[in-house]
Amino acid sequence: MPLVVYVVEANGSDKNIMVYGHIDKQPYGLGWDDDKHPTEPVIINNRLYGRGASDDGYAPFSCMLGIKAAQDQGVKMPRIALVLETEEESMSPNLIDLCKLASYVIGDPEVMFCLDSGAFDYN
Repeated sequence: MPLVVYVVEANGSDKNIMVYGHIDKQPYGLGWDDDKHPTEPVIINNRLYGRGASDDGYAPFSCMLGIKAAQDQGVKMPRIALVLETEEESMSPNLIDLCKLASYVIGDPEVMFCLDSGAFDYN
């Protein structure tokens, strides 16, 4: 699965920040209703059913809109590496290796923000 890294260069700061998010959707697998297809949405009783219909797909948009709003206000910005993973729902088996491969683009971040809805623990 690919890893997308989008970099916004700094305009007045020498800091490097990494923002992590994912753009994948729920994968095929067990646990889904037998009468519903995993990639075909359906409306039943005015409710939308479909994998990924309410998944965390906001990471690239919220990050880029936040950066644009700060730029429009003339805020001095650090370098921002937006790292977008495409396999998070599959427990991220390749994330570390992909980040190592992209380290020349990501750089050495001083801070990382995780744009996701939860975590198993604080580690």
